[in-house]
This record gives sequence, C-alpha cells and structure tokens, in this order.
Amino acid sequence: MSKILKFTQFSIRDLIVAAAPTVLTIVGICLLAYWLVDPAPPRTVRLGTGQENSAYEEFGKKYAAVLAKHGVKVTLVPSAGSSENLRNLKAGKVDIAFMQSGSTNEEAAEREGLTSLGSLFVEPLWLFLREEKGKPPVTRLTDLRGKKINYGPKGAGSPRLFRQILELNGVEKGEVERFSLANTPATVELLEGRIDGLVFTSAPEAPLIQMLLQTPGIKLFDFNQAEAYSRKLPFLTHVMLPQGIVDLGRNLPAEDYHLIAPTATLVGREDLHPALVDLFVQAAAGIHGGAGWFQQQGQFPSAKYTEIPVDAEAAKFYKSGPPFLQRYMTFWLANFFDRMWVLVVALGALILPLSKVVPPLYVWRIRSRVYKWYGQLRAVEQKVEDAPAATRMQVYEEQLRRLDEIEELVNQVSIPLSFADGLYGLRSHIQFVRKRILFLMGDASPTAPEAVPV
Repeated sequence: MSKILKFTQFSIRDLIVAAAPTVLTIVGICLLAYWLVDPAPPRTVRLGTGQENSAYEEFGKKYAAVLAKHGVKVTLVPSAGSSENLRNLKAGKVDIAFMQSGSTNEEAAEREGLTSLGSLFVEPLWLFLREEKGKPPVTRLTDLRGKKINYGPKGAGSPRLFRQILELNGVEKGEVERFSLANTPATVELLEGRIDGLVFTSAPEAPLIQMLLQTPGIKLFDFNQAEAYSRKLPFLTHVMLPQGIVDLGRNLPAEDYHLIAPTATLVGREDLHPALVDLFVQAAAGIHGGAGWFQQQGQFPSAKYTEIPVDAEAAKFYKSGPPFLQRYMTFWLANFFDRMWVLVVALGALILPLSKVVPPLYVWRIRSRVYKWYGQLRAVEQKVEDAPAATRMQVYEEQLRRLDEIEELVNQVSIPLSFADGLYGLRSHIQFVRKRILFLMGDASPTAPEAVPV
C-alpha cells in the first residue's frame, strides 16, 4: 500500500475553481453594465437629405464618405426637403436630418424629442425669374401677381417660407399661380418657358444654383429689403451675394445681390448615441468649416443660429473641441476607452466585497478533501457497533478491509502543505479506529491473548 503523500506549496487549480464563481459574477455584471448602461454606438445611421441635385443631397454624400472611414454606414434617405425631414424625424424614419431654421420652435422640438447638432451654413431663398423681352424686370414681390411660380414640392422648406414672405408683402393666396414641382423638373419648366419663376432654399454648392446663376435669360431676384425681412422674421439672416463671386472673369453676377437666408441645421433624435453626435459634429467641422460665399473661415458649424436646443455633446465640442482620446486614437478605440468608466465603477463596487468570499471558499475546498473521509470512518464505526453477535467477527474483518481501502485513498489525496495537519490528523484517526476494531476482535475471540484497549 502506497504511503506517498502528494503535497504542494499552493494549489493554483483550487484557487481558480474557488474564484471562478466570483470572477464569472463580476464579468457578467460588468458586461451587463457595459451594454445596458452605455451601449456601443450603432454601425449604421439614417440621414435625411433632400431632393435630387440639392445641397442637402450633396452634403449627405460627404457625410457618408467621412463616417465610412470610421466604420459607420450612413444610409441617405431622400426627401422633398426640410418639412418632410422634420416629419421623418418625428416618425423615427431617420435618426438625423438636415433642416432649415424656422421649420419648428424650441417648445415643439423639446416635445418631439429633437436636438440640434449645430447650424451648418446659410441657405438663401433663391428666386429665379425668366426675363421677358419688352417687359420691365420684377423688382418687388408684389409684381409676382398673376405669374406662374414654382414654390417647391410639399415637404420642402421653401413653400412655407415663401408663403410667409408673400404675406408680408400683402400678396394674398391665389394671386400667384402656385406650382409644386421638385427642383429639377421645375428648372426644366423654367428653361422651357412654361413657368415664370421658381423658388428654393439651398446652399450655393447645389448644382442647380450654380447652373441657374450662369444661364442667360434667367435673373436672380434681389431682396433689397433683406434687412427688413430679417427683423420681421428673426430666423432669417441678411446675406450678400458679392459681384463676380460666381465667375470673376465674366463678372457673374454683374452686381451685388441682397438675399435672405434661413440657416441649415443638423437635427437628430434625442436618443442618438453620444459617440455618433461627436462623429457627426467633427465631420461637420471638416465639411462646413471653410470660407464660402456667405460665411467666413470657422464661422460654421456653430451652436448659434438655431432655435432647437443644442445637444450637450455637440455643445461640448463647440466649446472644447473633439474628445481628448479621439484626438489621438481611432474613433472605435477612443469610444471603447471612453466607456470603460462604466466597468471601473462596476468593478469598484464588486471586487472588494466579492473578493472576501474567495479565501473562505478556497479553504473550504481544500479541507473538504479531508473532512469527507470522516463520514466514511463514522460509517465503519457504526457498523462495528451495530454488528450482531453471531456475525461479529465477520463484520470486524470486513470493516478492517474497508479501513485499508480508505487509507489507500487518503494517501492519494493532494493538498497544499499549509493544510497537511488535517491530513495527518485524518490518518491518525484511521489508525485509531483500526486499533479499536482489533481490540474488539481480540476481546471477541475465545482463543485470543488478552488485549489491551487503546
């Protein structure tokens, strides 16, 4: 029978097993906190743009290209314009969209759960009219009575705005024959002479604006009362289209034009992930931050010029610039570390109390290897005590063999040296039970020599 005892200084395996429930609990709670308290930003986002060949469409493509570099897919959702984008935001059909100032107000935006990511650029109200030979040019909006003007499709921002402008001039509904074509077909109708003019609000980067400004026979209306309009409608800004800005060589336009302009704003739903807000605002700084026809370098994007409350993350960007980590890391890596504070809080709350459970579990696991054999010893003693007189010797012999089996198994137990006293105590107790059985066997045998009880 082998008497080799397997001792180690420390049981890594037992420590791992004892700590496993605690570690799994901590990991599980941390993962739950990581995903529920501050979920990862989505990989896709829906951006409401505008009509074909509009500035909203062109800028939407630029945003999609910038965010694609960071692993975020931007799905462009075309619309008639600002008003339809507002409806789509309210209905949850888009996550973020271009809108022009004046489309809603602060109370309505808060009620609908909308938030501004900042104003991006001014988009003047362009009124292009077909010049008619032999007739004086249109210099006042009251001169539009009886003319065919395309206001833009339903859902665009220009029909509502132009209707307000006409009302300020005393032009009643019905005095101007209204058309509601999209910008591209309306431009065709204007060039073919089937309508007298068209209206739309857009940044000058829109292809249709660039084309119409250089088309012979098409004249841009000069809002020479622009300052008065900006006082009457506070969401409007008086801007100047400088002489020669389109083409200096051809001196297009040949004079300065006064225009009135709402401001284009990037509006999102209030549940838009903060990391995506950061990404869109940073993209806006790159796309709209330069000098333009109506803006100075760095004037846009801005937290100004919007009646919708500015998102907290966007306001932080306008005040302090991009998040610190995003200046030196990729978007996803910076976002991961930025969200690690959730894990730090969870770990701080869990590790200290749960770590106190591990040492007792470790001690119990080691000592249980010894303690479980005491049940076997007690069973042997019970059978010896309950043995019938007729079969007593047979029971004693069986229990001695059982003790040999127990001792053999105990000798194979491996425990750390710091717990060896328990194992040696068990072996001495096995020996004690063996001597007691031998004493009883000697006492029960008629021919045995006198035995001395232990």
